[in-house]
Amino acid sequence: MKIAARHSSVLAVYLSTRGFAFVLFEGPLSPFDWGVHDVRGANKNVRCLARIRHICQRYEPETLVTQNTGPDGTHRTLRIRRLNRALHEVADAKGLPVYAYSRIAVRQCFGAAAATKHLIAEIIVKHIPSFERYLPPKRKPWMSEHARMALFDAAALGLTHFRSVEEEA
Repeated sequence: MKIAARHSSVLAVYLSTRGFAFVLFEGPLSPFDWGVHDVRGANKNVRCLARIRHICQRYEPETLVTQNTGPDGTHRTLRIRRLNRALHEVADAKGLPVYAYSRIAVRQCFGAAAATKHLIAEIIVKHIPSFERYLPPKRKPWMSEHARMALFDAAALGLTHFRSVEEEA
């Protein structure tokens, strides 16, 4: 089943060590599907790409937004950088425009009050109330990052894209 979007749809994907998270937007504050996919075992990149391809086939987004993992972007592990490159190649083959934003660009989009990922997530919840139930508890220094935080990273990338496009217009 394919979903026809009335507006330009944007697929924001955040790659993580556990797998990936995505948010599909119809507009700046209108997400209509989202998820966190935990991918374990061998061939993580191949399996992540297969799931992302399936999402693209199902929804046919008009734009793909990812994290900038290039030399001028956010430092990520080699596996994530390779997966990000492969994702860009898949999008290019489909003729899908790709936009990539660094962590610095995301923080600038959310302003000085958004010094941490959790503060950015709280801002997202204020604007997209349906995400409130996914907000993980604030992380203590000895805790690892909650898997659901990737959902807010994907949403932040999408919102950064909408802000960036708005400023260009």
